[in-house]
Amino acid sequence: MLAAEFLERLSPHRRPELPETTAGTFRLDLHDGGHTEHWYLTLHDQRLDVTRSAADADLVVRGDREVFDKLAAGRTHVFAAVMRNELTLRGDMRLLMTLRRVFPGPADARHPREAARRGDGRR
Repeated sequence: MLAAEFLERLSPHRRPELPETTAGTFRLDLHDGGHTEHWYLTLHDQRLDVTRSAADADLVVRGDREVFDKLAAGRTHVFAAVMRNELTLRGDMRLLMTLRRVFPGPADARHPREAARRGDGRR
């Protein structure tokens, strides 16, 4: 899935995977050649409102469109992309923990507690 499609499909309905007490704004800057597409996400009450805006945000995340496409498809993780310098950040880094919950994880990902309960020793 492409990042633009993923972001357009984000609904403002309550998302229980997002923290109840966290509020803030994110701007995602998707670079593609000489063009930058700006997506603005507002988090409040476990809801995300998505618009297209270059307005300043609490956390600004920049990267190539290809990286955001991988995030939207669950083929990479936000933290991994940051550690590989594929994404650059400016602003409130605490919001990065919340942003990682917006994008899907890899299809074969398992929650550590679930794996421990099943006795799944795979690494």
